[in-house]
Amino acid sequence: MSDSHHAPRISEILVGIASAKRKTVSLRDVLEAFGDRAFGALMFVFAAPVALPMPPGVSAILGAPLLFITSQLMMGRRTLWLPKVLADRTMTRADFAGLVEKLTPYLIWVERRLRPRFTFLYNRWLDGVTGLICLILAVVVFLPIPFGNMLPALAIAAFGLGIAERDGLLGLFGGVATAISLSVLALLSGAMIAAATTFVRVLVATVDKAWPF
Repeated sequence: MSDSHHAPRISEILVGIASAKRKTVSLRDVLEAFGDRAFGALMFVFAAPVALPMPPGVSAILGAPLLFITSQLMMGRRTLWLPKVLADRTMTRADFAGLVEKLTPYLIWVERRLRPRFTFLYNRWLDGVTGLICLILAVVVFLPIPFGNMLPALAIAAFGLGIAERDGLLGLFGGVATAISLSVLALLSGAMIAAATTFVRVLVATVDKAWPF
């Protein structure tokens, strides 16, 4: 991952893509715009919308590319590669501009506080560990878990922005968000299992009373 100290901010690149005179925006367009910062930038682009209130089904749509991106980061690839079927996926420029409009105020607020620091956290080995963590989180984002997508998506977005901007403090925040999100997920899973077990017991008891044998 190259030093991005003098590079354009991610918000600037996103606004540039959204304002270009074209009918559609493909994933290939976004990939080429970010260049060697594509890993972190695309992790942020796909994860951040899920961390915001979005219609049902959005997490599955955005979670699929995250699985592909984070698995490559885990495997230590230095450049992001996307298969043609994924790279050529498009959305209308108006829809992309609407998404950028929602993200930009939050992103600019964060970017004003970012700077390269704790850069020792970004090396080939730790990038692989980050990729593994984000892959696990991406699986959670992809699955239709009620109220279970937003915190993992926030963690991936933080990791991605930290990688793109070389800000280790944001990476540490991503680690904290990961711990919290997995803890909440464990609580939700336990509650769902307990509720399902109780439901089955009540159902069995009701059936036994209604149809005694």
